Amino acid sequence: MGALFFSANDREFLDHPKFAGVRIAVLVKRENSDAVSVSELEIDSGVEIPRHTHDTQLDSIYCISGEAEAFVKGKWTKVAAGDYIFVPPNDEHGIRNIGDQHLRLFIHHSPPMY
Repeated sequence: MGALFFSANDREFLDHPKFAGVRIAVLVKRENSDAVSVSELEIDSGVEIPRHTHDTQLDSIYCISGEAEAFVKGKWTKVAAGDYIFVPPNDEHGIRNIGDQHLRLFIHHSPPMY
C-alpha cells in the first residue's frame, strides 16, 4: 500500500450500519491495510454508542469537536475536543454526545475493523 490522501472536502459520511444518529466516513479500509482501519464518526446530540468490547481490535479515539461522556475504566468521564482515549481489546467502552452540537471523533482500529 502506498500513501493515501483524504481531503476533508471529499469526505463522504454514510449512516453507521449499527447505530442510528451516527454517520461514518471510512478512510482506510482493510482492503487498503492489514494493520489498521481509520474512520471519522459524526454523532448527533443525545445519541449514545452503548458500552461494548472488541475481541481483537484496539480502539484509538481522538475527539475532534463536541462534548461527550466516554465509558472507560469502569466509569463515565467527560470528553471534549482535543481529548484522546486508548482502549485495548476486550476493554468495555462506549460514548455519548452530551452537547448540543455534533460530536466528531477520529477512530483508529488495529487490526482493521472495516
